[in-house]
Amino acid sequence: MSEVQILVDADACPVKEEVYRVALRREVPVKVVSNMRLRVPEHSLVERVVVSDAFNAADDWIAEAADARTVVITGDILLADRCLKAGATVIGHNGKPFTGASIGSAIATRAIMADLRAGGDVVGGPAPFAKADRSRFLQALDEALVRLERR
Repeated sequence: MSEVQILVDADACPVKEEVYRVALRREVPVKVVSNMRLRVPEHSLVERVVVSDAFNAADDWIAEAADARTVVITGDILLADRCLKAGATVIGHNGKPFTGASIGSAIATRAIMADLRAGGDVVGGPAPFAKADRSRFLQALDEALVRLERR
């Protein structure tokens, strides 16, 4: 059986420091995936994965590496869907999990918002990242890792 791991869709991730903190405390390897070189801690459990700048290269890498022993951190709904289909646990930056039950409505809402924007309607983006989101994220990641380690 494969080792539990964390994959981070890192290009726009506001919780990388929290991921490192939890991962190092729980001794879980982290792969920080991006299409540009990002600073990561010098630690044997943290690996920087730089992919090409091709469209969706980071998403493709993460989706291919995800499995039932993986926690994926992303705000990308379509990537979350791909990772759920691979059996991964997926957590948004705000700490809210993506699940099989919630992903369909998230994809539908995303499509509606894209249509509204394309039609020239002014629609707001996501709520600003808040302290409560950071706290919820830390709790969700810790809980997800505990569940996977018990399997």
